[in-house]
Amino acid sequence: VQLAESGGGSVQAGGSLKLSCVVSGYTYSTYCMAWYRQFPGLPREGVATIDELGGTRYVELVKGRFTISYDNAKNTLYLQMNSLRPDDSATYYCASMVPPNGCGLDYEMNVWGKGSLVTISS
Repeated sequence: VQLAESGGGSVQAGGSLKLSCVVSGYTYSTYCMAWYRQFPGLPREGVATIDELGGTRYVELVKGRFTISYDNAKNTLYLQMNSLRPDDSATYYCASMVPPNGCGLDYEMNVWGKGSLVTISS
């Protein structure tokens, strides 16, 4: 399984960005896909997860501002980020659990993309 993010960049506070992650080599009918982010010097933290039934989970800080989605036809995971704040600046990672065995921010992902840098200026 390979994950390839795109869509990072720099925007001003209050703006929006949409991250994409193309998933290749995934053969299971069920899935748990996730977005994580990492601030400099800190461990990665979960942002949002989605399963094959469309069930989603979000970390409290992004609820109402970020939306995770998965396009099965395109095998692509998305993270729509609105009302961005300077403290959202981080490297964002696409992640998956392979094979899938539950889904949520407390579950451990074991396949990772290379990351996409998001910078929000005030």
